[in-house]
Amino acid sequence: MSTVPPPDRSDDDPDSSLSDEQLESFLREAAEGGGTSAPKEPSARARMVARRLREEDEAARRADATGGRGGKRKDQGPPPPPGWRTGPAPSAGASRKRRVGAVVGVLVLAALAVVAVRPSLVWPDDDGGDGSGQPLAAETARPTGAPGGPADTGRATREHPFRDSPAEQWAEGADAIEVPEAKALSGLSEDDVAFALRRTKDLLVAANLDPGVLRGEQPDKALAVLDPKQPKLLPDLRRSLREPDEEHDPLLLFTRFDPAETRLAGDVVKVRGRMTLAAGEPGEVKVDADYTFVYPLVRTDDPDGPVARTIVRRELTLTLNDPAAWDVTEGKLVLEKYFAEHNNTNCDVHDGYLHPGFADDGPDGERPTGPAIDPYDRTEPLTPDGSCGKVTRT
Repeated sequence: MSTVPPPDRSDDDPDSSLSDEQLESFLREAAEGGGTSAPKEPSARARMVARRLREEDEAARRADATGGRGGKRKDQGPPPPPGWRTGPAPSAGASRKRRVGAVVGVLVLAALAVVAVRPSLVWPDDDGGDGSGQPLAAETARPTGAPGGPADTGRATREHPFRDSPAEQWAEGADAIEVPEAKALSGLSEDDVAFALRRTKDLLVAANLDPGVLRGEQPDKALAVLDPKQPKLLPDLRRSLREPDEEHDPLLLFTRFDPAETRLAGDVVKVRGRMTLAAGEPGEVKVDADYTFVYPLVRTDDPDGPVARTIVRRELTLTLNDPAAWDVTEGKLVLEKYFAEHNNTNCDVHDGYLHPGFADDGPDGERPTGPAIDPYDRTEPLTPDGSCGKVTRT
């Protein structure tokens, strides 16, 4: 270690002190065993100049404090040189950055605390659920993920038929089928398009929510929406209702339960989906509908027994065509395509009814052979392949 003593300092003359830079350089060289001598004290002239500059700084500050109020601010020019001991004065910009950084830090900590207590406020279910039990807003676009929630626990009861189901936060009945705003499209007027949207809703309600249709009665109101000029459509649908089989399945368009076997647990059906518009060929407007219906059911001979939920998802496209340009019936819609996916129902029965599975059912019926299915996952279009998959929840 170096034995070079530090330079003397006069207690009664503060101007005789060394600068921080000089002292730091001296100590670094001493620690490294350098042979340079200790820095010399400033000359008397240097001390006098430093004192004069400090006195001018003090005079300028006093002038600002006393003469600056109420008058125009003068340009003070560049700041004075920094003092030997104080170092460079921090800029106003740097001070603001530190203040802003401190505020942002507090906000981040507060946000993290909120997330820790209620993570669903920041990361809600992709289908819009926030775990609050309040009804979801209407669906306006295809969800990006399946709704959250527990796997099926079989806790549904007559009093709480949608317990532990994402459908608990869905809207119910016909009110859940919201018609989008109409607009003139593809040569058809706004009123024409509004009519097409309204009649599409009429078909969905009549085919999937009408109590009589759910009990297996004829879906006359739904059939009345469709154009009788569409080749083979209405005859095939009536054939499937009259003599259902695997090739003629009314469940592709209608929801029906065998009244001798099951009935609704209460009068509420939960519904989630959306309706969208698209222009077809000139004089043609397409209405695309994608809806999922959740039905809580009990056995007809055991109304106080277990509750089962069957989930039906439907996709269909209806068109309204200008009768001046197309061979159609005015006031009727053409059913362009329709798909259906039925979950929690017996796969190998083709009698025109859905047959829900109850928690206490035995292993009768066809065993699932297809992939596992989350019936509440609406992220992909329907691609029915005829397989019989196992549902992950109901």
